[in-house]
Amino acid sequence: MSTPQHTPQPRRIEVVEGIFDDGLDGAGITWTPYVQPGRDAVDVHWLYTSEETGPDGAEAYVAQFRPGAHGDLHRHLGFELIVVLDGELVNDNGDRYGRGTLVVERPDSVHRVTSPLGCRLLVVREKRTLPLHPGEEADTGLALDGARSAA
Repeated sequence: MSTPQHTPQPRRIEVVEGIFDDGLDGAGITWTPYVQPGRDAVDVHWLYTSEETGPDGAEAYVAQFRPGAHGDLHRHLGFELIVVLDGELVNDNGDRYGRGTLVVERPDSVHRVTSPLGCRLLVVREKRTLPLHPGEEADTGLALDGARSAA
């Protein structure tokens, strides 16, 4: 019996090591400001963007919230997965997520996050988000529905 031959194909790959270590700054990533109305003091390293994935807006990035940073108020059109790599993220409904926490925001959830002391996150969005104006809609609490029903 012969072993099938495999010819490695060219591939585009990005490897970021040390994301759970204090050495993330030395991991060879480039921080760029996340410029968006309603968002302040957040820098990101894009892993992929909607320019690569298409009109639904799938994207992934490592985010760095400086102390006092906040995101915009938005509605999720698809699932969003957040892993807190360091620090603490605070949801506008009062939920607090520390290092090592995995958060899954569900489609149609509405929220705005802050980080009083700063944090770093891995964020993966299935689809884009829809920016909202303050007071337009409150946090739906949908982020934790799955966790609450499993308990």
